[in-house]
Amino acid sequence: MKQLTQQQKIFIDEYIKTVDGELSAKNAGYKSRNLKETANRLLANNNVIKEMKIRLKGRINSLRVDKGYVIQKLLQIAEFSLEEEDILDKEGNFTGKKKLRDTSAALKALESLCKYLGFNSKTEDGYRPAKIITISNLDDNKI
Repeated sequence: MKQLTQQQKIFIDEYIKTVDGELSAKNAGYKSRNLKETANRLLANNNVIKEMKIRLKGRINSLRVDKGYVIQKLLQIAEFSLEEEDILDKEGNFTGKKKLRDTSAALKALESLCKYLGFNSKTEDGYRPAKIITISNLDDNKI
């Protein structure tokens, strides 16, 4: 692999931050009349692309967010959002009615969880085998 120039390295850093080729070329110190053309040329350079992929992969790996954490947080959001709250009148007295906290947040969390676990993809016959997930303290009345 051909060595990148210092200016190309700066361009890559700027492009990863801004995702704007023209601005990245300007910030990297390119003096061309047409910075957009310069950016397009740099973004078509195989060495620049390879280095950019390496740096992006390194950044993604450095996040180290594991799947268990994501699943746990989505379940917590869904469970919290499906808990019931008492409905109070203007004086703060209990009316005897209850409502779910935030069903839209619960549905969004459950939808994200399904996508994350791959429930939306189908097999040839249109069905996927069920995956069992246990949720602690799940109340059947809330489902």
